[in-house]
Amino acid sequence: MEAQSLVALPIVLALELSPGETPDRMTLDRDEAAELAALAAADLHTLLPQVDQARLALAGALFDTAELLRPGFPVWATLDELARRVPRGHLDNVVAFGTHEGRMPAQPLEPGRAFADGPMRLLPLSLLAPASLADTLSEQLEVELVGRGEAGARTADWLMRTLGIKLEHVRYLSRNDLLAMTCVQYEHVNLAALWTLLEAALLTPYREESALSARGLSLRYAQGKVSVQSPADWVQSQPSEPAQRAHDLAGILFELRQYAALLEAHHLPLELQSSQASATAAEHGYLLEVLGSLEPAYGPPTLHAHEAPGLGVVAVTLAQRSDGGRARVLAHGYPLHPKALGPLVAALAERCDIPAELHALGRIVLDENGRLAAPAQALH
Repeated sequence: MEAQSLVALPIVLALELSPGETPDRMTLDRDEAAELAALAAADLHTLLPQVDQARLALAGALFDTAELLRPGFPVWATLDELARRVPRGHLDNVVAFGTHEGRMPAQPLEPGRAFADGPMRLLPLSLLAPASLADTLSEQLEVELVGRGEAGARTADWLMRTLGIKLEHVRYLSRNDLLAMTCVQYEHVNLAALWTLLEAALLTPYREESALSARGLSLRYAQGKVSVQSPADWVQSQPSEPAQRAHDLAGILFELRQYAALLEAHHLPLELQSSQASATAAEHGYLLEVLGSLEPAYGPPTLHAHEAPGLGVVAVTLAQRSDGGRARVLAHGYPLHPKALGPLVAALAERCDIPAELHALGRIVLDENGRLAAPAQALH
């Protein structure tokens, strides 16, 4: 069975933690990974004896769903590559990869600590099957795992003893099962549009895909990135009264933060799409929309913080004022998480060489045309 003729069939061992349980560690060492791989091989053989004709590979690391469902599936790709290097017959055709001196053999197999508190941990496995068997085995996996994929008692006990945690369920899933489960989870919390974009990035990255968020924000996937409609453009297009517009904009910006956090977790870059301005990607935790440059006839620029109850600062506007007090907006910035506010304010201040002083507005300010704005101030 030459490595070149093997077809990778990705699966996962899903650990559903009991409430309040968190593993003390996120990886297994080499010996532990080998023990678990032997137990997994026995479980899978009971379900599907034909798996003995394939090479089973296991990564001894506990991942979050978002870490596994990233464009190119880098965790499985790395696991497959390492497994293909192992000579046939090694360890009865079962191979496992764990830590040596505290490190996994490749960076993509290192789980991130930021995701350690999730209620489910996932151990990636892969079956490298001969091409002649791959289609049949793949079909059988899809049928058997979803119906009878509960791990054996020995495997579950071993995991609880080794990791020092209590588990509600331990079961094998195909990657398609994991995709379907994640789809349902996102749809359940009104993030169906996010799943539409993520599914395209994972399964058909060469195709473009568009979607509307639950609140009506336009999103588009193309060439490995997600672009989102400018919140300032969105609010200007709304027909509602000013007070309602401001309330709805707060909801849109809350939703944008949800999308940004999940897209970052899935390693999908996010950028702003503005109809009136140059815009940036969310490389520093914020989105920036530049509408104009300094006008000498106007006063010195100032920074204004739009605020919403429960959300804090949702947008920052850089503006100048004319002699009549009318505001001229130069840029809007949208912090995607609290820690991004400082860098955003610093970046806007640096653009105009002004102090990074933020004037709190206590609310979201819109002008008479429904546009995100700075307050007009009469001369005294």
